[in-house]
Amino acid sequence: MLHHHPIDIDHGTPASGSSESVQLVIDGREVRVPKGTSLMRAAVDAGIQVPKLCATDSLEPFGSCRLCLVEIDGRRGFPASCTTPAEAGMVVRTQSPKLQSLRQGVMELYISDHPLDCLTCSANGDCELQDVTGVVGLRHVRYGTAGQCVDGVTGRHHGDAAKDESNPYFTYDPAKCIVCNRCVRACEETQGTFALTISGRGFESRVSPGQDQAFMDSDCVSCGACVQACPTATLQEKSVIALGQAEHSVITTCAYCGVGCAFKAEMKGNTVVRMVPWKDGKANEGHACVKGRFAWGYATHKDRITKPMIRARITDPWREVSWDEAIAHAASEFKRIQAKHGRDAVGGITSSRCTNEEAYLVQKLIRAAFGNNNVDTCARVCHSPTGYGLGQAFGTSAGTQTFKSVEQSDVILVIGANPSDAHPVFASRMKRRLRQGAQLIVADPRQTELVASPHVKAAHHLALRPGTNVALINALAHVVVTEGLTNEAFVAERCELKSFQQWRAFVSLPEHAPEAVEAVTGVPAAELRAAARLYAQGPNSAIYYGLGVTEHAQGSTMVMGIANLAMACGMVGREGVGVNPLRGQNNVQGSCDMGSFPHELPGYRHVADTTVRAEFEAAWGVELSPEPGLRIPNMFDAAMAGSFKGLYVQGEDIAQSDPNTQHVSAALEAMECIVVQDIFLNETAKFAHVLLPGSSFLEKDGTFTNAERRISRVRQVMPPLAGLADWQVTVKLANALGYPMHYDHPEQVMQEIAALTPSFRGVSYGKIERLGSVQWPCNEGTDEAGTATMHVEGFVRGRGRFFNTRYVPTDEKVTRRFPLLLTTGRILSQYNVGAQTRRTANNQWHDEDRLDIHPHDAQERGIRDGDWVGITSRAGQTVQRARVTDRMQPGVVWTTFHFPESGANVITTDSSDWATNCPEYKVTAVQVSKVMQPSAWQQDYAAFNREQLALLEQARPPATAVGQ
Repeated sequence: MLHHHPIDIDHGTPASGSSESVQLVIDGREVRVPKGTSLMRAAVDAGIQVPKLCATDSLEPFGSCRLCLVEIDGRRGFPASCTTPAEAGMVVRTQSPKLQSLRQGVMELYISDHPLDCLTCSANGDCELQDVTGVVGLRHVRYGTAGQCVDGVTGRHHGDAAKDESNPYFTYDPAKCIVCNRCVRACEETQGTFALTISGRGFESRVSPGQDQAFMDSDCVSCGACVQACPTATLQEKSVIALGQAEHSVITTCAYCGVGCAFKAEMKGNTVVRMVPWKDGKANEGHACVKGRFAWGYATHKDRITKPMIRARITDPWREVSWDEAIAHAASEFKRIQAKHGRDAVGGITSSRCTNEEAYLVQKLIRAAFGNNNVDTCARVCHSPTGYGLGQAFGTSAGTQTFKSVEQSDVILVIGANPSDAHPVFASRMKRRLRQGAQLIVADPRQTELVASPHVKAAHHLALRPGTNVALINALAHVVVTEGLTNEAFVAERCELKSFQQWRAFVSLPEHAPEAVEAVTGVPAAELRAAARLYAQGPNSAIYYGLGVTEHAQGSTMVMGIANLAMACGMVGREGVGVNPLRGQNNVQGSCDMGSFPHELPGYRHVADTTVRAEFEAAWGVELSPEPGLRIPNMFDAAMAGSFKGLYVQGEDIAQSDPNTQHVSAALEAMECIVVQDIFLNETAKFAHVLLPGSSFLEKDGTFTNAERRISRVRQVMPPLAGLADWQVTVKLANALGYPMHYDHPEQVMQEIAALTPSFRGVSYGKIERLGSVQWPCNEGTDEAGTATMHVEGFVRGRGRFFNTRYVPTDEKVTRRFPLLLTTGRILSQYNVGAQTRRTANNQWHDEDRLDIHPHDAQERGIRDGDWVGITSRAGQTVQRARVTDRMQPGVVWTTFHFPESGANVITTDSSDWATNCPEYKVTAVQVSKVMQPSAWQQDYAAFNREQLALLEQARPPATAVGQ
């Protein structure tokens, strides 16, 4: 039988660092436990289970259910074991006739107010109330239960309370509620949203979302923590109600953001019943968000591509073919193009959505079968400056800490990130630390949830203007240096003194003073100075940053500036500090690790390095090119110039996600053969000539690497709907191209990765199975589980290097014609280009991209909330609905990019980071005006989209659809 409700509990653990223990007797057994341990925990350690309903191992002790009562010699009454700490010499009884009678009486009251549907209840077999009723031996109820008459009397009950079915994923049935408070506490302690409360008093007490609102009208973010905590069927997944209880489960890893949450996929045969966050998952520790917890239905959506298809031109109908024919056709086209236009006329793009093993095989195919280094990844458009900047400063291109490290932070500086929406499980962990007293600094043009929430108070909100990050970081450093806040001992021991001295002289210049840059950044000098002092004095200060740092023309410069600040203050190399990039997609880190950039082989080793190249040549049995290949923007330019003709794209949608959509579309149309491997007809696939069905994360085996360098297993829970997993398709294509690849399972691919990549040398499926996950570097020089905290003894490069980070204003300047600055971001319910989440009930929260605009800017333009507005930049124009909000600052507008028809990237320009070509999504000069119809681009897109869908339907009649 599967139980998603925990049985064991873990309350009252000793204070951190406490080693003192006490000895006591429980039911005649001598027990020794750490001081501060609850009696319930002590009993569990002794193998004694105490009945309970309000206690779980994920929440603080509460003592409301009155079932875990115990007797203690010499003490009056019957204290709750979950809230009573163990003391030396205690003699405790968990079972006695009196305790039995008390527990049965309490259970009688619970059952008397419970519906008489236990046999037909959807929670049957997975209900703690049922279980505990049996444990306490209740066999008869003397009172009229809900809807039942005893001796002519029907007692007061809540059996006729109306259900709340408003949430698309779970139902709330107050008739089954026992007011144990677990859901309320889960919302507060685990999620930190405070959306639930207990309304009413006494018999009228009931759980209430908000002010007696429906769940969908409240502040509930549908993380599922309340559903997970509920011991009855009061809160329950609609999928369980529809399908019944699961019969087996598989541990796997979420395929949404870079947190990398572990889940139990609970199954009936090959059907997913529900996704339950795995409490042993190191990244999430049993928590989840609305996407990972509930938005998995896209995997069997009717839009899934399940048959290979080919066509000669993008105006032709698709034709369904066999796998063998599709692979042979793709290979022959790539060979034809190379024979006619040269070896470098083709390339490929790996995916940050796919596994490490799949990304590795794609880049291997490009280098060994195509014979060039024209491989790139979508990480280019998000975190490539992280790789460059941290690599230069520290010697490795990854975050320094675990997510759990934030629990030791005293000051948290969040720059250009909105974790509440983009990395919500980490955000919950961070907000828990903030409620415990840590101080928060937010640097962001918008009032994000971290700033606007009444439950989190930021000490400082540095509302800088978009594009001025480097000026801001230099000003913070100026204060640190000029006010004597530098950690001189750390710098002397761990850093290059020459580079430090040069940097100190640089940031000490008056031009970097907060007063000097106030007019540039828009941040008051006093705020900047106070924030710098707070960060420098910690004692443990951590920096977390997102795409608001990297997606700038000076993205790499800013990352180096962040590293400078952390090193100068000694905030690297221990728990609670560090520089932590919040990776956007589930395997951004992994796709980079696997050699997906045109100049780097797996493990970030340059293709020009003869020794490294020789190692791969010996393993792969082919000569490799020493010349770096084309980046994605270079591929587009070469296609427009006529020299780049063929592209293999696995699991990436460059037509929607890359900037300057019209330029991308023109480049794709100029190519002779585009092979797209994906689960849906995405925007890029509409330009394709070969469409190879992809597999969702539920259909594949392999590993993902999250933002904390944690390598976790992805396990197949159902067979691939198209018959092949993504790695198998790449292998078939390589073989058809004449380069032999022979693998029977992704584990063999990881063995090859480990053999060729020093930081992965100790990684194996066996080790991951045993430990749950490992973190690279994982080799002979690390612990068995790898490296949790980087740079503890010294930096990977030896000594940390400082860089002078001169602020260079972006070319995207406001003018009379374009007086506003547009920046972009994500929203909680949708994900990236929306291909998955748009095919789930998450659309009920957010069904279109909107433009956020400050009331002052809206009033100047005669715009009211909900009006259609035209957004015009130097690159193009699109139309969205306006949302007027004072969370924006005047002069700045903001939108998301989850819906292709919104055309968010039609207006972003091709301006990019100087070192990595990462697009400058976060700064686009625009004008906004009220309009009455879609833009010309949107009208063309709508027509093109209708045409492409019609061409698909000609090849795939409705009868072949997978289902809802």
